[in-house]
Amino acid sequence: MKTMEELKKITTKELEEKIDKGENLNMIDVREDEEVAEGMIPGAVHIKMGEIPERLDELEKDKEYIIICRSGGRSGRVCHFLQDQGYKVTNMEGGMLNWHGEKEF
Repeated sequence: MKTMEELKKITTKELEEKIDKGENLNMIDVREDEEVAEGMIPGAVHIKMGEIPERLDELEKDKEYIIICRSGGRSGRVCHFLQDQGYKVTNMEGGMLNWHGEKEF
């Protein structure tokens, strides 16, 4: 049985600093519609967790993706799934509950 590789993680503060520096980031918000309505990180793309498997063709294996959810749990599961498919992913720890940066609605 394949052991789960350790996930790369980023804190909300580290992510906010990267955004402030103008880094080009690929962020995917995997929350549900009603959660996203409360605000997303500017520049993030909304793909619900349940839609990830059928939308893999929208992702590129040579890009790094930062996965975002409400608290960091669902995004962690999505990260494990995508990592197993050969994608480069980083989990945003603490999720949107810990996000104090700008939001777009």
